[in-house]
Amino acid sequence: MKVELKLYASLSRFLPPGAVDHKAMVEVPEGTTPIQLIDDMKLPRESCFLVLVNGVFVPPEERNTREMHEGDALAIWPPIAGG
Repeated sequence: MKVELKLYASLSRFLPPGAVDHKAMVEVPEGTTPIQLIDDMKLPRESCFLVLVNGVFVPPEERNTREMHEGDALAIWPPIAGG
């Protein structure tokens, strides 16, 4: 199945070739969870601070159990400091 992967800030360097505007369509097996896709893309887990599926926050304790579906959008941001 295909899902849209959106990586922001320092994580955008992990997008596959051909990605445009911080986004790429990726092929994943049925039942893939956010943490499985994070691992498959070799994203450093400690850098995956804010994780959303279809714009809805996925808390850390649900990232290994919440299954994604065809057409879902997974967006991930690293921790951001500001002042």
